[in-house]
Amino acid sequence: MSAGDELARGRAASAAFAWTEAYDSLARADEAEPLSADDLELLATAAYMLGREDDWMQILERAHQRHLEAGAQLRAARCAIWIGMNLATRGALGPASGWLGRGQRLVERDGSDCAEQGYMLLPVAFQRDSAGDVDGAASTAAAAAEIGERFGDADLSALAAHLEGEFLVHSGRVREGLAALDQAMVAVTAGEVSPVASGIVYCGVILACEDVYELRRAQEWTAALTRWCERQPELRAFTGRCRVHRAQLMRLRGAWPEALEETRRAEERFEDAMNRAAAAKGYYLRAEVHRLRGESRDAEAAYREASRLGLEPQPGLALLRLAQGNADAAAAALRRALAQTDDRLQRAGLLPACVDVELTVGDVDAAESACRELAATAADFGTEMLGAMATHARGAVELAKDDAASALATLRQAWRAWDELEAPYEAARTRVLIAAACRAAGDDDGWALELDAARNAFEELGAAPDLARIDELTGAGSAYHGLTAREVEVLRLVATGKSNKEIAAMLVISEHTVSRHVQNIFTKLRVVSRTAAAAFAHEHDLV
Repeated sequence: MSAGDELARGRAASAAFAWTEAYDSLARADEAEPLSADDLELLATAAYMLGREDDWMQILERAHQRHLEAGAQLRAARCAIWIGMNLATRGALGPASGWLGRGQRLVERDGSDCAEQGYMLLPVAFQRDSAGDVDGAASTAAAAAEIGERFGDADLSALAAHLEGEFLVHSGRVREGLAALDQAMVAVTAGEVSPVASGIVYCGVILACEDVYELRRAQEWTAALTRWCERQPELRAFTGRCRVHRAQLMRLRGAWPEALEETRRAEERFEDAMNRAAAAKGYYLRAEVHRLRGESRDAEAAYREASRLGLEPQPGLALLRLAQGNADAAAAALRRALAQTDDRLQRAGLLPACVDVELTVGDVDAAESACRELAATAADFGTEMLGAMATHARGAVELAKDDAASALATLRQAWRAWDELEAPYEAARTRVLIAAACRAAGDDDGWALELDAARNAFEELGAAPDLARIDELTGAGSAYHGLTAREVEVLRLVATGKSNKEIAAMLVISEHTVSRHVQNIFTKLRVVSRTAAAAFAHEHDLV
């Protein structure tokens, strides 16, 4: 192809979000004849979307220079601002300051009222937030958004609105903040925003929703981000973070194997364009699933990797220590983490575990103090998930203080909240506490029914430690080579020739759960077939 044909092909591919073709065609055209500043920006965008951030920056520097040569000072300033902000996110503060200063000088030299003035406000908003002036950061972002609207600059409007929303929700002005986040997302989902800015806003909005425990919005916008990524099969940028967002929701919804797979697939993307924060979060989520399934060694390894990448591995690591029987270590770790954390939302993530651990070590006063703080945060931020966390904690404390009647009312409220949020593991944990409150109130039937419901949920999830705890409570543990009571039931039916489907129908559990029980039986009995398992059952008079 001629350089002109390659250029036309690259432009068309860029418009169609065919990033590999766009990058290759534009790069070949550039080799034949240096590209214009506008086409260099297209090439830079393709590089970014393919995860080649270093290439993106180098190409954008060339575009900046080409704009200067053409006398387009404001376009050159915009390139400088993007370079500066990217460098700042990487922690290269000296070079970032230099590029942002260059952009500022170009805007001032031009002297006109322009959208670039709004872009220059974005790093100012970040600086004010870092200095603790959240209200100032939010008002600065709002001013930038207004400039974007005045000049019809959809990128600036969306970027600034999403920043304003982040600052507002973290300051406790949740309703205003969510409205700003929604405003940014409307422009993105309508296709009004450029590809790079769209990805930034998608991930920023979802992260803000997760930080404030706004589960429903996080789910809605994660689904939208997934669709956006799927429309661009060659996309590498943002896809790792998208998978981490999806894994977090899968963990909460009880789709644990799928959550593990998402974190593994995210890891592949981080190999190309490393995002340490998102990678660390992915490892933490992986550790959480392993912990909940009783896979302690895998959990510990993943927590350590999250820590290596800079993420505090609490409260998960403390809960792992608690499950391993080291409650004192768990309590010490959580107390240390809380002492080092000032942010209320981050503390809210630690407080439920703190309640559980302090109750285990017998410090009811410390648990009650954590419970009160969590309740205050939930009241101020007002999201459903925070409310469920606080209500569950309050019920646990009331139960520990022998107030069974209050605990029952509170815990049933917590169970309804978790059920409405479609969080099966948290709902099942609450039912275990409800069972304890029933027994304390003298209702043995209620105790048995609630534990049975919790057991069924834990079986579906594969929550082995929680199942073992229920067996301990009910005295239903098995002496048959480490098999649980349910596994013995399944083994008996396998020995009679029943299929997994038939066993599932008889025990009123899913076929998937039966399959997992069968595999656990094979592992524990060190057999490799149903025939061998059946032989074991007959030899030990289980049939």
